[in-house]
Parts: sequence; structure tokens; C-alpha cells
Amino acid sequence: MPSPRTNRIVRIVLTFAVIATSTVFESNRHCAFAQSPEADRQYDLVIYGGTSSGIAAAVAAKRNGLSVVVIEPTDRVGGLTTGGLGQTDIGNKSAIGGIAREFYEAIAHHYQDPKAWKWQRPNDYRSGGQSRTSTGESAMWTFEPSAALAVYQQWIKRDDIEVIYGQRLDRSTVMMTRSRPARILAIKMESGATYRGKMFIDATYEGDLMATAGVSFTVGREANSEYGETLNGVQTKHARSHQLKRGIDPYVEPGDPSSGLLPHIDPNGPGEEGEGDHRVQAYCFRMCLTDHPDNRIPFAKPEGYDERWYELMLRNFEAGENSPPWINSSMPNRKTDTNNRTGFSTDFIGQNYDYPEASYERRESIVEQHRLYQQGLMWTLANHPRVPENVRREVSRWGMCKDEFVDGNGWQDQLYIREARRMVSDYVMTQKNCQGEAVDDPIGLAAYTMDSHNQQRYVDQAGHVRNEGDVQVGGFSPYGISYRSIVPARDEVSNLLVPVCLSASHIAFGSIRMEPVFMVLGQSAATAAAQAIESKTTVQQVDYATLAEKLRNDNQVLQYTGPPKAQGIDPKKLNGVVVDNTQAKSEGPWIASSSSVPRVGSDYFHDNNDNRGECNVTYTAKLPSAGRYQINLLWPPHSNRSTQTKVTVTSDRDDRVKTILVNQRDGNSKGRVTLGSFEFDQQAIVTLSNEGADGYVIADAIQCVPQAGEGPASE
Repeated sequence: MPSPRTNRIVRIVLTFAVIATSTVFESNRHCAFAQSPEADRQYDLVIYGGTSSGIAAAVAAKRNGLSVVVIEPTDRVGGLTTGGLGQTDIGNKSAIGGIAREFYEAIAHHYQDPKAWKWQRPNDYRSGGQSRTSTGESAMWTFEPSAALAVYQQWIKRDDIEVIYGQRLDRSTVMMTRSRPARILAIKMESGATYRGKMFIDATYEGDLMATAGVSFTVGREANSEYGETLNGVQTKHARSHQLKRGIDPYVEPGDPSSGLLPHIDPNGPGEEGEGDHRVQAYCFRMCLTDHPDNRIPFAKPEGYDERWYELMLRNFEAGENSPPWINSSMPNRKTDTNNRTGFSTDFIGQNYDYPEASYERRESIVEQHRLYQQGLMWTLANHPRVPENVRREVSRWGMCKDEFVDGNGWQDQLYIREARRMVSDYVMTQKNCQGEAVDDPIGLAAYTMDSHNQQRYVDQAGHVRNEGDVQVGGFSPYGISYRSIVPARDEVSNLLVPVCLSASHIAFGSIRMEPVFMVLGQSAATAAAQAIESKTTVQQVDYATLAEKLRNDNQVLQYTGPPKAQGIDPKKLNGVVVDNTQAKSEGPWIASSSSVPRVGSDYFHDNNDNRGECNVTYTAKLPSAGRYQINLLWPPHSNRSTQTKVTVTSDRDDRVKTILVNQRDGNSKGRVTLGSFEFDQQAIVTLSNEGADGYVIADAIQCVPQAGEGPASE
């Protein structure tokens, strides 16, 4: 079991020596808190944060007979689920049950009403594979922000859930006992309002209640050595996707270092490969756009616009980028969920490092800077003459929605806080859990790729600007999340649960941090709180067997029962000499995947149907003897593959080179094509490139099979 770290963990000592003057303990029953008329407000469960997790927890609390209040610092519940993230990220949807699945079924029900379709006919809507109609199930996984908000508001009314809006936690004060572990008695808001509870849940993206209560946490990336991982810490080698074009000058005056770096390039980067640092993955707004002329607000040049912020993007276009830098996923009513894509996009890389622990005022400033950046980005893409004409034309078709986030003229307040604080508890979820190391106390499943967005821009050894931090590694089955990872360490706080800023390493959190999973964990946290109240015990001492039985009865999914991940073909069982992609030399932003079969070995590379001409793989096969060999190319076929994948075979006997265009889309090939028969002395060299491709290029394996007889090498 991973143990809590001693380095880079922020621990607020429970005696609160620093803030003792503002902290009131249980021994003073008639303290200053009691003077406020709000002080008599007593609940079984107090939930701080009306995110999707907080609302799911409140619904579960009501079903368990608890009195509950949800305190939401803003004027809108739902967090990112109502804040623009309508393209649900989950991976395997069979991992989602309970109240979370009820939400997506309620979304489907919402869109069964003809009145829900104002700007589009239902039959004309096609999503990117997440919608109910495309999967044939009762749930729907794509939606407008307003639809998600309507569902949550219906739930709040249906279940008579008390929600307090616009109340921010006083982060200097938590009323606690002196005992170890401590028990929270009440939390105080900046307004002076005080809320007492038997149990508390921190459902915020920032973990403010957790931190103020003295629970151990961390911010940033751990070193790989911390938990025996490979994908944590600084990751220049994995930063292949969402990457800038090669050769871009980083200086204000190209070629002149004395002119200074372009904005938002880190002069101290990148750091040592695999080592930990303070950086957190980039934030952005998940924009809801529309191309309907009657509902569209054209992109406007914002006040405070600074063209220098986008010089790097303009240079990236001039270096060869030629498509809109976004993922513009279709939502109902001709709207979108628009997310980051390519090397310069909606992610404001490196501008959020102090957000997790910043004051409220500083956080508001960071949010405003992100909004200014993104508003300026969209205006630049739609209007700047250095942006390719095809990009300007496409981006200009879109705009903000008149009927979403009306007060902000289409812009939301909810920033995509991809990670902030993360608790460090008695169990830390790590990369090993994602890739198969099971926990013995699961309270829900995660199913998404280990996904970290970029965290910095830096100047490489060649003097060019690069992005760092992007990691996308999947290919594993849904896996269990430990109950111990949502409760503080046993000696810290006894009546607090943390379903969002849970105990996980940076890279494991990158897989867990999805909205449906936060809903699942919110439900499980509230159920555990009810059990702790009934048993008169701490959250750490909740009987897991009883909790698991209750969760299963409430339709939570605790074990993945689907088919195991298909195993790759063992290269040793194939004839001749086989060179897998893991043994080959790769260049460019390849992405490792194991989602398709039949594949050779544990995974294969794909080029993400992007970065044409930049992705190359060279297979070098050491042959047992000179002679003629048949060379086969092997890969898992699929309908999205390139029909003209460029492959060259080089003979070391006479340096003769043969170039073949392989149709990797052809289903009849069953993922195996003979490139020809060649004469070799000691080694065969096969190079695969995505130059000129018209779909996904796959680099899996080559096979060299000895042939009988003699003859000239193939032309």
C-alpha cells in the first residue's frame, strides 16, 4: 500500500498554533460562534461545494435520512457539469452507476421533450459517439450546460435539498476538537454564518475545507520515485500530443535572446525528467459555442487584449499548423463543448501555479486572466491576418450562445480546475492502481485514460520553444477507487470526507478526475457519512463490508465485470524475427495505445491523425543469417486508418530501398501485409511514416520470415 509522503506535503498542524487566536475549540461551548443567529443551524451532514459531487452527495444523504445542507460559494450549482463540460469524459460507461447514472438518464429524459429542441431537430443531432442515440442505452452523455443545470435544480426541488448560495469558507477558522483525530464541529463563512454538523464533505475542486481543517495535502507533481511510477513528474518525452511545431523561435525578436522570451514561456523549465515540481496542469474554459445565426454572439476583441500573448500561436501557424486549435464536440441545439487541442489552444499553460492555495482575490484574478486570454484567443483565430484563411473562416462561423451563461454574455464563471490540492491519506491512488493493482475497499470505479494536460512551455537545447507535461496513457480496464483515498489519515480528522480532492498521485488523479466519477464518489461519501453517524464511529472506522453492501443495493458499480483487456500477440510465438514498436526507434508525437486488436505485444503507436510528416518509426531487425526474407507489416486494422501509409524497406546488402504505400484501413488484410521479399546480410531496416497519410497511421510490428531459394531483391 502506498504510504503518505513526507516531502512536499502541506500539513496544517491540528493545534493551529499559527491561527490559534481565530480558532475555537469544543471546550468553549459558549464561544463567539454561538453569538451569531446562524450558529444554531445544526445538520447531520454539511457539504461544502455544490459541484456535481456535492449535489450527488446531497441526494444520497437525503435518501439515507440525513438532514443536509449544501453550501455553494458561487450562484450556480453543478461545477463543470453545468459549466460547459457537456462532452462527458469517462471511457467505459459501464463503470458508472448509482446517482451518477441517474443524472445521465435524466439528461436523456430531458431531451425526449420536444420543447428541449429550440435550435435543432432531434433527428439532426449527431454527437461524437457519446449520445444516447448512438449507444442505444437509456443514458445520454452529451448535453447543454442549461440542461444539466435544469436537472440539478429539479433534483434540489424534488428532494427538498437546502442550498446556500454565495457563501465562501472563512479559510482561517474551523471549529474543531483538540482530540487526535480531531472532529470538526462547525465551519464559518466569510459572512459570519456558521454551520454545525456531525459529518462534513469537502466537494470543492480546490479542497479549501480539507486544508483549513488541517488535513495533509500536496500540490503539483510527485517524482516518479515517490510511488514507483513512470508517468509522473516532468515529462518532456511523453509530451507528444498537443505539441507545438518544431523549430519555433522563443524570443520576442527572433534570433535575439536579449529581446526576452515571448509571454508565458517558463525560463526555469523544464526540470529533470521524472522529477517532481510545483506545476499543475493547465486550466481553460470549456466554451459552449453555436453556429446558429439567431443564437450566436460573434467573438469580440476584449478590453485589455494583448497581441503578444498570441505571437507564439501565430508562429505555430507559420510553422505548419493549419487547422483550428480546438476540439469542437457537438452538443444538442447546434451547440458545442469546445476544448483544448494542438500546441497552442484554449489551455493557458503555466498561468495557474498559485491558484490551488491562493487567496480568493488572487483566484478571481487568475480566472479573469484566463477569460481574457481565451476571449482574445477566439478573436485572434477569427480575425488576425496571420491566421490561415481556412482557420479564420471556420472559427468565424461560431460564437458564444445568447441563451447560455446569459449574465456573462455567453462566458461562464466556472474555470476548468483540472487539479488543485490533493489529499495525502493512508492510501494514495497511483499509476499502479490504474494499470491493474486492485484495492480491497473499492467505492466506485474510474475508467479514463491517465490524462495530464501540458504544464509549462520552455526552451529546449536546440533553442526552440516546446510544451511539457502532456501525458495520455490508457488501455486499461475500469478499476476500483479505495475508500481510504477519500478519508483523511486516521490521526487527522475523523468526520470529513473528500470525494473530489482525494488522495491520489498527480498521474492517477489525471484518470480519476472526471465528473461522473466525482458524482460516484460523492454518493459513496454521503453513504459512508450516514453509516458513521448510525454507528457512532469515525469515517476511518466505517465497516467496509456493510458500506459496500449498501452501495451495491443503491446501484453503485464496485467491480468491473466486463471482458478483460484483450491480450496482444506474443512476438515469440510468431515465425521469424519480430520487432515490436517498443523495440523500434520513434520520432515525433506518437501516442501509445492498446485499445485495438489484434496487436503485437502490449501496445502500438498511433499518430492521432495529426502532425503529418513528423511521425516516424524505424524498425531494425537483427537477422540470424544472410539470405532472403519476406517482410510483413503487422497492425490492428480499423476503419479510421490511413489508406496510404508510407513504408520503406532498406536492404543492407546493396542499400536498395523500396517504398510501399500500405492501406491500413483494408479490413481484408486482417492487419498483415507483405511488403516484399528482400536479400539481407545482417539486418533489415523498415521505416514507417505518416507523411501524406489520410487517416490514423499505426506503428505496431514488423516480421522477417526467412525464405528458401535465391534470387534478386525486389524492386
